[in-house]
Parts: sequence; C-alpha cells; structure tokens
Amino acid sequence: MDTSGELYIEQFQCGPMANFAYLVGCGTSREVVLVDPAWEIDGLLAHVEARDLKLVGALVTHYHPDHVGGQICGYTIEGLSKLLERQGMKVYVNRLEADGLRKVTGVSESDLVKVDSGDTLRVGDVEIEFMHTPGHTPGSQCFRARNALVSGDTLFIQGCGRVDLPGADPDQMFHSLRRLCELPDDVTLFPGHDYGGGPQLSIGETKRTNLYLRVPTLEMWRQLMGT
Repeated sequence: MDTSGELYIEQFQCGPMANFAYLVGCGTSREVVLVDPAWEIDGLLAHVEARDLKLVGALVTHYHPDHVGGQICGYTIEGLSKLLERQGMKVYVNRLEADGLRKVTGVSESDLVKVDSGDTLRVGDVEIEFMHTPGHTPGSQCFRARNALVSGDTLFIQGCGRVDLPGADPDQMFHSLRRLCELPDDVTLFPGHDYGGGPQLSIGETKRTNLYLRVPTLEMWRQLMGT
C-alpha cells in the first residue's frame, strides 16, 4: 500500500508463526528497507526485483530468531545471514540488541549500524525514526515513518509482546506502551505478528480496543502481568 504521499509500505506474512516482514521506503525513488527479514528470503528478494525496487538496508525490531533467522522451537529459520549472502547491505539495530543479534544470526560487527532512540534514516524522500521500546527485549525498537508505525513485538493489534522471556522487563514494557499511546490517533500500526484484529489498525482504534493499552497505572500493570 502507498500512504501519505511518498511513503511506500508493503506487508508480508511469513512462516508458521504468523510473522510480518515489511518493505518501507520511498515510492518515488523506489528505495526501500526490509524490516525483520526471516523465513522467506528468496521470495522477499524476488518480490523486490519484480517491483523494480532498490533494497538499501535491513531494519531489525529485535533479535528473536523468528524475526531475523536462527534456531527456535525446533525450527531452523533463514534470515539476515542468507539475506547478506545474497545482497550486501547494512543492518540497523538498537545498540542494546547488537550483541544478541550477532549471536543468534552469525552476522558480523561490520554488517551492523547501531542506533539509538531518536536516530533517523533517510530512504529516498522518506525519513524513518528509530524508537527504542524495551520490554520484550532490552533493545526492542519500533520504526516511525510519517503516519506509519512498524512495531515488531512491542505492540500487536490485540496485545503486546511477552515479558516472561530472558531479557524481558514488564515495567519497561508498560512505559514503552505508554509512549506509543502518545502517538497521534491517525498513525497506522503495523505489528510484528498477525495475532488477531487484522493486519493493521490505527493507533486510535488500537487504544480503544487493546486491553494492554488501557491499564492506567504501573501497579495495576504489575498485577496483570503477575509480577
């Protein structure tokens, strides 16, 4: 889909865990980045070629193998390592997530660009903002491009990412979700999984229907999370 003038976004459901991968970039220059490349690298690259797009980088929401490749739950998932073998590019990752990403995927230090919250990347005429949203993992991040938010496993249409895994922090998740609630209602949410509620939804409607965004205090959040 094309939204807000020059912004180009495509959403792909990949693999048996209902993951979403994304192309985000500029509809005029045809430059795009690939967000959370996993499961179907050949298919994603074939789509880029068929659409006459220019792939200029990869963005990582967090280091879990179902989003970047590696071993999980008995699956061997293709991801960043295969992508970089097929086509060299830089991988943009929150600096707190870089070590975990290298361990899980085997990519090298030189492949990575470590970013902080508030940093931006220009892709053609479109600026992508990196938003650090810890909770699911220490370096989880979302990507804001005009009126679109790609949220990874921080926020789903009907839930949020797990906070009972190694490196997760329920309190950080609460504060990250509160920050996302401050976004304008007309921003469109593009989550990291299709866990119900549709493939995308406005932030305004998500705030109205998502229980996890309606918890008013940290104390009540801790009760909900069992912490």
